[in-house]
Amino acid sequence: MTLWVNSANIWVFRGELQLTIHFTLDEQCALKLDSEDPLAEYRHQFYIPPNIIYLDGNSLGLFSKEAEQSLARVIDEWKQLAILGWFKPKKSWFYFGEDLGALASSLVGAEPNEVVATGTTTINLHSLVSTFYHPEEGKRSKIIADELDFPTDIYALKSQIKLKNLNPEEHLILVPSDDGRTIDEKKIVEYMNDDVALILLPSVLYRSGQLFDMEFLTKEANDQNIPIGWDCSHSVGVVPHKFNEWGVDFAFWCSYKYLNSGPGGTAFLYLNKKHFEKEPGLAGWFGYEKDKQFDMSLDFVHAKSAGGWQISSSNILCSAPIEGALNLTLKAGIQNIRHKSLQQTNYLIYLVDSILSDDPYNFRVGTPRIPEKRSGHIAVEHDTEARRITDCLRIKYNVISDFRPPNVIRLAPIALYNTYHEIWLVVQDLKKIIDEKEYEKID
Repeated sequence: MTLWVNSANIWVFRGELQLTIHFTLDEQCALKLDSEDPLAEYRHQFYIPPNIIYLDGNSLGLFSKEAEQSLARVIDEWKQLAILGWFKPKKSWFYFGEDLGALASSLVGAEPNEVVATGTTTINLHSLVSTFYHPEEGKRSKIIADELDFPTDIYALKSQIKLKNLNPEEHLILVPSDDGRTIDEKKIVEYMNDDVALILLPSVLYRSGQLFDMEFLTKEANDQNIPIGWDCSHSVGVVPHKFNEWGVDFAFWCSYKYLNSGPGGTAFLYLNKKHFEKEPGLAGWFGYEKDKQFDMSLDFVHAKSAGGWQISSSNILCSAPIEGALNLTLKAGIQNIRHKSLQQTNYLIYLVDSILSDDPYNFRVGTPRIPEKRSGHIAVEHDTEARRITDCLRIKYNVISDFRPPNVIRLAPIALYNTYHEIWLVVQDLKKIIDEKEYEKID
């Protein structure tokens, strides 16, 4: 038995696969679940657009009052201190990236100096891949990725291969999917051989929400001495990670989805401390040893921490909201967030299966049903009208979700601010859209 504790709540939980909640189809079930929700208090910490049901937090999280406060503090520092803000405040801008990394480190199972807030997701991908990808002629030269990955990762990997004067058609292995939704981890392992120089995978497949078994795949890569990195943009903040325990070499993720930092919020990168002595593939002055950074030497000496992989000066205004948003996540407790997230996605799957799966509705769930195999959103599929149904939800019912071609409506109940009643209402909206053929009115 596992005991999960935070400052306000104690939950007893017997493992994800043994989670048994007895749902019913009536509205009272949703209201009862909300009345018993230990995280309900956090909803009031967020700015929720009036008369909106917001189920798109896996694309952009909502603004919180604590994020507003930390942003306001930094803006005031800029007003009052100008350039002295880099050094004078108690939380100086000069160390802001490192301080935020330390704050986030417990979410991913890392030491404080192994995480830094810096750059953007794709810039961090380039920085880390250029550090670890060193193809050997006639030997290890290939990169393993997957065909269902978010396109920006594939664009970046292809460009990294081209920078080595190699052909992506030959040196980028995209593990195929059998069903267009998911990928069997064992199939990925089959591609691990002596030709592979690097593995880069997403923790979650962005369309279906499949959560990879990161521990298993990392162990398989480590056993074959292949460096492995992870894009965790769709998991950090909703799924607990144990990077150090698993032996992950590197990882990166955005902060504006489940971490609620705001549009364009500064991203994060993780580097296992065993790699601190490596030379950063993309060097920049903010990765210099902190105590010597203003010596202005032309010889680069990087900090022996994740901070050494910073390139440019910290984007302070895009980083400031992260502090407040992270504080909320840490107060709620990542294990508690995961618990509620699984309950909410279980509930959504139950309602879709029970109400919307038969004629004339013909919706189906494209996300793995085993809890440990999914992240924080559910892919609700409709083969013919998914796009117009998504638009109808927004225009007619003020429900913000998102569409992913060819047939996926992504619905993401966020543990910190979405209610069970909202989930119930959205399923009723989907039923009505089909019953009354409201989607036909959408151009």
